Amino acid sequence: MKWLSNKRNILLFSIPSFLLYTVFIIVSVFSTIRYSFTDFSGIGKANFAGLENYKRMLTDEIFLKSCGNTAIILVVSFLIILPVSFFVAFVLDRNFKGSSAVKALNFTPYIIAPIIVGTIWVFLLDPTMGVVNNVLRAVGLGGLQQEWIGGNTLTPYSIGVIYAWQSIGYYATIFLAGLKTVPTEIHEASSIEGANAWQKLRYITLPMIKDSIVIVIVLAVNGALKIFELVYQMTNGGPNHKSETAVTYMYYIMFKSGKYSYGSAMSVVLLMVCMIFTLIYIRNVKDNFE
Repeated sequence: MKWLSNKRNILLFSIPSFLLYTVFIIVSVFSTIRYSFTDFSGIGKANFAGLENYKRMLTDEIFLKSCGNTAIILVVSFLIILPVSFFVAFVLDRNFKGSSAVKALNFTPYIIAPIIVGTIWVFLLDPTMGVVNNVLRAVGLGGLQQEWIGGNTLTPYSIGVIYAWQSIGYYATIFLAGLKTVPTEIHEASSIEGANAWQKLRYITLPMIKDSIVIVIVLAVNGALKIFELVYQMTNGGPNHKSETAVTYMYYIMFKSGKYSYGSAMSVVLLMVCMIFTLIYIRNVKDNFE
C-alpha cells in the first residue's frame, strides 16, 4: 500500500470528491447568498433588491413564529439530551450481563429514518386517533387529553421530546467514548483518598470529558436547528403555519410559494447560526489535536 503514501496519488483520489463538494455545496451556498439579495422567484431574471428580503423577515409574523418554535424545540431537546444521554452513557460504562445488547438497542432509534419516526409518533400522539389520548379516555382520564401535535401550543414541545428520544442513543455513544478515556487508576486513587461517588463525578469525570460535552452540545444544537422531516411528516407546519420551524417555513416559501429569494435569505440566516456552533466544534477539535 505504498502508493497510498504518495502525496500525488492522494491528491488525485481527492479531486473527484473535491469537485463534487465544490459543485453541489460551495457553488450552491454562494448562489443562495447571491439570490438572497434579489427578487428572484425561481423563474426569469433576478433583479437586485438589496436587504429587502432580510428586512421582510423582521416583520414576517410566521417567520418569527417559526423561529420561536425552533427555539422551543432547541431548549426542550437540549434539556433532555444532555443529562439523559450522559446518564445512559454512565450506566452503560459499567460491565453487566447483556450490556452489548442494551448498547445496540439504545442506538437503534437514531438509525431509523426521521420520516418513519414521525409516522410512529403520529400514531401515538394524534389528538383524535392517537394511542395516548385513547388510553387516557379508556382509563377515565379524558380530562388530561391534549392536542399533542397539530394544536396551537404543544406541537414544538412534542417535537423537542421526539427529537431527544431519537438522538439520545447517538449522544450517549459520544459520552461513552469520552468516559472510556478516563483512566481507572485515577478513580482508584480517589477512592483511597476517601472520595465518594459524587465527588468522583464532579471533580474527575466531568472535567476529563469536557471535550465530549462540548461536542454533544454543538451537535445537539445544530441538529435541533435543522429539524425538518419530523415536522414535515407530523404536522406539515399546520394548522395555519402554527407549528412551522425555521427550516420547514423556508421550504414552504422557496418551493411552494415560489418566493425563492426570500427563502434564500432565510436559509442564509439559518446557515450563519449553524456556522457559529460549527466553528465552536471545529475549534474544540483543533484544540484537542494541539
